Amino acid sequence: MRHFDVAVIGSGSGNLLVDSRFRDRRVALLEEGTFGGTCLNVGCIPTKMFVHTADLARAVERASVFGIDAADPAVRWNDVVARVFGRVDPLSESGERARAERSPHVTLFRGHAEFVGERMLDTGTGERISADQVVVAAGSRPVIPEVVTDAGVPFETSATIMRLTQLPERLVILGGGTIAAEFAHVFSSFGVHVTVLARGPMLLRRADDEIAQRFTTHARTLWDVRTDAHVESVRGEAGAVELVLADGAVVRGDCLLVATGRQANGDRIGAAAGGVEIRDDGRVVVDEWQRTSAPGVWALGDVSSPHQLKHVSNHEARVVARNILGGSWTDTSTLDRSDHRFVPAAVFTDPQIATVGLTERDARGAGYDVAVGRRDYSGVAFGWALEDTTGFCKVVVDRASGALLGGHILGAEASTLVQPLVQALTFGQSAAEVARGQYWIHPALTEVVENALLEAADS
Repeated sequence: MRHFDVAVIGSGSGNLLVDSRFRDRRVALLEEGTFGGTCLNVGCIPTKMFVHTADLARAVERASVFGIDAADPAVRWNDVVARVFGRVDPLSESGERARAERSPHVTLFRGHAEFVGERMLDTGTGERISADQVVVAAGSRPVIPEVVTDAGVPFETSATIMRLTQLPERLVILGGGTIAAEFAHVFSSFGVHVTVLARGPMLLRRADDEIAQRFTTHARTLWDVRTDAHVESVRGEAGAVELVLADGAVVRGDCLLVATGRQANGDRIGAAAGGVEIRDDGRVVVDEWQRTSAPGVWALGDVSSPHQLKHVSNHEARVVARNILGGSWTDTSTLDRSDHRFVPAAVFTDPQIATVGLTERDARGAGYDVAVGRRDYSGVAFGWALEDTTGFCKVVVDRASGALLGGHILGAEASTLVQPLVQALTFGQSAAEVARGQYWIHPALTEVVENALLEAADS
């Protein structure tokens, strides 16, 4: 049985962990799927390339508002797909070649890895290995409800929908969260009739209530949105799928996208054999230093985190790398902690949504006397330039101390505009300090953030 200093399960952020500092250590890297993990191959990178293309198509559609008459955009779907995966696939392939051919300290195993003992792994290649330390970075997978799997009908997930050979005419999306909102934007912008079926009363129901309500109202102008939609059965065949709802309605489409969330792969790594505790939802249990219940075994990313965000996975990978290289498992004073206090998130839909910190509901539930500041995009000069009637920024502040508790933005460039609020939360700046302690460029769109902060600070 070959022995390694470090064994890493997963080639996403787990692969990034193994940088030049590990060149004097024998490393085993284990991957059964496409090299590079979710973000590179079926997540953040390709989806945002599709989103940008959709944004362009939508901009042409709306150009007449600005006095520009443009012909109806013709989407060359195969060219769109080729552009995206003509970039992504070579990155995955070159990353794998680099590990296999140009990293002499790394041994790549292509198979399904499982624990078979304490820091012992079946590599899925017919060989078993052991390691002084193991990193579980096995990611997550789409959740498929039984009502779909039991029906035996064809369906797509976020991992397959982007490689369709042709655009569907009618797409039904089961789910009302981030993945559903992003793909609804993409396909509707390309001329597809989109129906979204959400179980709850609003889309993006984990967002701040005002964000979710305003987005749901706006989404109804773009897509056929069915809220409180409970699917009782699914039937049909390739090119003709029907979903029967509890109220008797039948929703038809020629393609079904299942976007009902993702599940951690902790239940697929033989965790019990390795002494690794997992939660009911499949997540590996970790502490603030990313240690699992098994000595010498660390975990990071979607397989253990409730956030399921690439920037969180990368942060945790940096923490684990430092802890392996310079820390002692039994002496936490030598270990770095992961910082999950203020994790920002964005939804790249139409329009964008970004959030960080507490929602108003959660802040009040935590006992804060809350002051809220709001500013519509239409209330600042650049919002006028955009002809924006939907977007707004909302900040939540502790009235007693003036401390910023959370920020939530719906509108153009929300994923960028939220960053001053992330910084303020991270470094403990009050709403007044952020708003008044620096210049804000006029007439930049950042004024929606400035003015929301001023309103909260002055209330």
